[in-house]
Amino acid sequence: MSDLREFRLPDVGEGLTDAEVLTWHVSVGDSVAVNDLIVDIETAKSVVELPSPYAGTVTALLVAEGVTVPVGTPLISIGPAGGALADETPAGTSVAAEASLVTTVGSEEDKPAVLVGPGPKVDSPRRRRLGTARTARGSEVSAPPLPRSAEARETRSPIKGVRKATATAVSRSAFTAPHVTEWLTVDITRSMEMVRALREDRQWAGVRVSPLLFVARAFLLAIHSYPDVNASWDDDAQEIVAKHYVNLGIAAATPRGLLVPNIKDADALSLRELADALDELVTTARAGKTQPAQTAGGTATITNIGALGVDAGTPILPPGEAAILAFGAVRPTPWVVDGQIAIRQVTQLALSFDHRLVDGELGSSALARTGALLHDPGIAFLHA
Repeated sequence: MSDLREFRLPDVGEGLTDAEVLTWHVSVGDSVAVNDLIVDIETAKSVVELPSPYAGTVTALLVAEGVTVPVGTPLISIGPAGGALADETPAGTSVAAEASLVTTVGSEEDKPAVLVGPGPKVDSPRRRRLGTARTARGSEVSAPPLPRSAEARETRSPIKGVRKATATAVSRSAFTAPHVTEWLTVDITRSMEMVRALREDRQWAGVRVSPLLFVARAFLLAIHSYPDVNASWDDDAQEIVAKHYVNLGIAAATPRGLLVPNIKDADALSLRELADALDELVTTARAGKTQPAQTAGGTATITNIGALGVDAGTPILPPGEAAILAFGAVRPTPWVVDGQIAIRQVTQLALSFDHRLVDGELGSSALARTGALLHDPGIAFLHA
């Protein structure tokens, strides 16, 4: 067909080499316009929605859902509006539906044919049903019930997509950068009081204010005081790269696994702007809409393990970063205040850092500064 056009898997950013086709949003025979959503793909970093670059009629879906293909692979063919469909794809059929059109050849022990993968196994000789035994004459009789469930004892899933990329990244980081982790227990009662005050302030109506916002602000100010914790180690060039900006990563659990999108130039934002950026980042990540560019270029990271009810941990550095801060759960805790026991809002902070770049004094100073700002945020905290 002379007017038939194929849309090939594009490089959606950061030099990614392949992607998995997750969900088709069109079927053969559908009419599409330019920029209509046609397919969701999963790269090693995120799920990406691909729009159609052409207008016309879908004549074939060339890759089945669940299949991983390299960049440049034809995904879909689109003909002129109202044109004839490609011979190889029956009208109105999607890739998923095509599987049902493949019939058994019938000669090779009636093996079912499949489009992708090894297909179902041919039945082995029939085994006795669970809970039965055979008598000497071969008849089946009931046996005592088994203590375990009749369901499968193991389930296997392929390692791919975001989870595979995360595993590769953390393994490389753990065995490349010499990690050091330090802990600090902090009374953040005043910060929590400020969180409540901003939530009740009419000028902050519609803004999501959370303790994580204050931790992010304190960490950014600590980095401003100790900028060397925001550097990176270039092993190839044998250089230390000083970053004069902070792209603040926020570790986020998503339906596809762990992602660390970052807020670009977070150090240049006001507290209100930081709140809006943080809200957008978290909302986008939870919806599975984070784009590859949003996960690239991070310089320092926060992981909010307290949101999961965890007190502390030893976070692994994202590759290329010198420091990551873990923010633990905030709990009412007996605390000594002016020589008296009082109930205060207390949390634990844990800072992991690359000991090639950050020595004990520098890491301790940055962590202590973060804790001090959370203990007594003050007016400067709001307007710095």
